[in-house]
Amino acid sequence: MLRRYWIPALLSEEIPLPDCPPVRVRLLDEDLLAFRDSKGRIGLLDEYCSHRRASLFYGRNEECGLRCVYHGWKYDIEGNVLETPAEPPDSNLKHKVHHTAYSCREASGVIFTYMGPKDKMPLFPNFDWLMVPPDHVVVDKFFIECNYLQSLEGDCDIAHAAYLHRGTLTSRGVSDLLLFDVEGKASND
Repeated sequence: MLRRYWIPALLSEEIPLPDCPPVRVRLLDEDLLAFRDSKGRIGLLDEYCSHRRASLFYGRNEECGLRCVYHGWKYDIEGNVLETPAEPPDSNLKHKVHHTAYSCREASGVIFTYMGPKDKMPLFPNFDWLMVPPDHVVVDKFFIECNYLQSLEGDCDIAHAAYLHRGTLTSRGVSDLLLFDVEGKASND
């Protein structure tokens, strides 16, 4: 179901410049790579080369594509094979192979992706918080070991905040969590 929506993939600051090294991203049980090509466009590709399954993480981000260091296959942000240098000059193999790639959009310091069927892609959300000027945005990223939807439900559940998130702000601005052990006793672990 989540593949049918635009979902956050990574922060813009993780791939700040064109042709910078790719970044590993794991989404919906897939190993992916994000990169910004020479024109500043964002690509999100399957991590493993379609040719010999070498990791594109070690590839070179150059001239509007990500080049595998194993045999030089080069992919654009849409998963098109641009070059296959180890193939004979008259080979049309690059026109028969398409690498897994997902559409991306950047808004408010976050890169979103759509991982579903192309013909079912919804419009990108027009939420107010995605359209504010950069100086009105603060973006943060954190990892939590739970289901994505459980986390969203927790954000809407104000009753749990009084218990789970009770505490004071630290000097870093992050709340100290007051957690409860299995027997209901407070602990500051």
